[in-house]
Amino acid sequence: MTDADRIFDRFPDFIREFIYAHSWDSLRGVQMAAAHTIFETDHDLLLTSSTASGKTEAAFFPVLTELYEFPPQSVGVLYIAPLKSLINDQFARIDELLDESGIRVTHWHGDVAASHKKKLLEHPEGILQITPESLESMLINRSNDIVRLFCDLRYVIIDEIHTLTGTDRGNQIICQLARIERLIGHCPRRIGLSATVGDPSLAASWLSAGTGRVTDVPSFGQEKLRWRLGLEHFYLQNQNEDQTATPADTDGKGQYVAELDAGYEYMYDCVKDRKSLVFSNSREETEYLCATFRQIAARRGDPDVFLIHHGNLSASIREEAELKMKDEDVCAVTCATVTMELGIDIGRLERVLQNDAPNSVSSFLQRLGRSGRRGQPPEMMMVFREEDPLPNTPLPQLLPWGLLRAIAIIQLYIEERFIEPPITRKLPFSLLFHQTLSVLAASGELTPRRLADRVLSLPPFAEVTKEDYKVLILSMLENAFIEMTDEKGLIVGLAGERLLRSFKFYAVFKDSEDYTVRCGSDEIGTITTPPPVGDRFALAGRVWEVEELDIKRKLIYVKSVEGKMEVSWPGDYGEIHTKILERMRRVLAEDTVYPYLKPNAAHRLEVARHLARNTGMLEHSLVHLGGYSWCLFPWLGTRSFRTLRKYIAREAKDFKLSGLEFEGCYYMTFRMERGSDYEFIKFLADKAEREGIDCESLVASGELPVFDKYDDYVPGELLRHAYATDKLRADEPEARLRDMLAEF
Repeated sequence: MTDADRIFDRFPDFIREFIYAHSWDSLRGVQMAAAHTIFETDHDLLLTSSTASGKTEAAFFPVLTELYEFPPQSVGVLYIAPLKSLINDQFARIDELLDESGIRVTHWHGDVAASHKKKLLEHPEGILQITPESLESMLINRSNDIVRLFCDLRYVIIDEIHTLTGTDRGNQIICQLARIERLIGHCPRRIGLSATVGDPSLAASWLSAGTGRVTDVPSFGQEKLRWRLGLEHFYLQNQNEDQTATPADTDGKGQYVAELDAGYEYMYDCVKDRKSLVFSNSREETEYLCATFRQIAARRGDPDVFLIHHGNLSASIREEAELKMKDEDVCAVTCATVTMELGIDIGRLERVLQNDAPNSVSSFLQRLGRSGRRGQPPEMMMVFREEDPLPNTPLPQLLPWGLLRAIAIIQLYIEERFIEPPITRKLPFSLLFHQTLSVLAASGELTPRRLADRVLSLPPFAEVTKEDYKVLILSMLENAFIEMTDEKGLIVGLAGERLLRSFKFYAVFKDSEDYTVRCGSDEIGTITTPPPVGDRFALAGRVWEVEELDIKRKLIYVKSVEGKMEVSWPGDYGEIHTKILERMRRVLAEDTVYPYLKPNAAHRLEVARHLARNTGMLEHSLVHLGGYSWCLFPWLGTRSFRTLRKYIAREAKDFKLSGLEFEGCYYMTFRMERGSDYEFIKFLADKAEREGIDCESLVASGELPVFDKYDDYVPGELLRHAYATDKLRADEPEARLRDMLAEF
């Protein structure tokens, strides 16, 4: 009997029937590895393999086998996922698997009916699928039920952990698990799932934080790449050129409504008659692109098959997109953000279209992996649009940064299988504020010592000193977030109660005071700023006119109108790794012809390479733009670029440096009225070599670097300390300054 046969025979009948029903002729490597760890060890498990490789089933087959053989006396498996849509999808998949098992699965998040949740509260059993926010609510509002609900919890499965490691939301989960384990008196085994993990050892350490348990990270060898990949480039067309507008192209006032744009037309043709996902890097771009596709369809007389999916839409609109994408008989195109990047099974997807470049290798792989399931290679088109530069456009703005970034991302994975390592956060003070209130709300009065012991023992706060925590506690007392009783105990204060009363408290990611948009009885979604009555705005890929405002209840009543507009949400677009910038420089320097570049993109790259060589920007990072103007190309990622920029601004005053401006982490421009390029770089490099770059000293005493949700309530001195520790990085700028000096 083979090893695979032994594992297969260990599975109960309902799992074997599921395997037969899905025509699997053998267990996959990831399923074998998971079974060995679950059946034969007491270790935690991190499963990292490509999208659609069967990770979910790999984790659940052996776990469900143990639950079936030895039924737990409470919830036996806690499955945590970052998105409601992912939980809804996995609920349907697992419910099918468990149909004949007698094991119940319950999904629990803000869109699930109270009656569904009530069944679990009355009879805790089986599998609970939940978001971090709903689990936080449970810990606060049902603290007395935690032991009854989880006393026999065996496994915790965390899905898509690459989106969680190093974030407040991911660290919130680790805090929640530690708090549950403290209450139930034992430590359930943890299983992490992801298709894209850059440094599995770091991810494994994060997964098992506080457990003291070994984490197995099975390896499945390097898979052969089978991609259908294309990149194409377009210049934005000048609408001022002589054109004749037909009545169909105007809104009756002579304004263009559906303007011809070669880039948008090309994107439309890429997805026409194909079940496709169209990714953009922001909700604004997603909304605008969906509206543009609908206009092109209307002008061509094509059916409107375009759907939209992002976090500001109502649950019903998101679910419609998910269901139509899963329907094999519907040829739909969904414009989406990261919300469709994760592991929702949407069946046979023919193509992924990417508007501009993703920010990371991880995001590229996740999006590419949404297509090509069921034996077909993944297929992606990336399309880039930029302004046609004028003759007097400055040098750095003549380069196609998005196209260069996309090529660098693709080449890094092809050549090195590089994926960004998880980011670690040492001083998450916003989360510390949140968990302090949460622990007090759940436990009631605690002495300062006991509160500190409970909170600082949570794994994400291992680097927080008692002195720093004391500063936070004193600030929370001063601002009435907590109060001290006559018995010298600490309880939640009036300001803390106001925060806790809102359901938004359960989420640790930054949100906005959104207004709900309604059209009749339909909920459309949310926007940040309410327009006045009569004004128009875009949402859900359509344009709406405001009919009535209810500011007190944060409601906007609208009617649908024709047209296309832009919409804006506040947001943070993430970090770019230094290796991507370094590879972008090599893209400009080498002569390689990349086979996935379409004609326009290949020509655009050729022009960019010619420009880079003629200007000397590849040989000298500091380039003279004429007069007192200079441009520095550091080729550093977000954190290191930020550090170098602040270092230059502080140290280069003797060179009469002014007007320091920057674009992302690609370049910085400034005026330098004294000294030469050599003297400037030599001064900075020598000082960094001699003294090092002290990140703490780069943060001005009056600076209030607010990034995370509860930073507004954290003392400035702690924010500055966290900023220097977690948002700045000295080693790469120091090394890059040495390299710049060597260029002379």
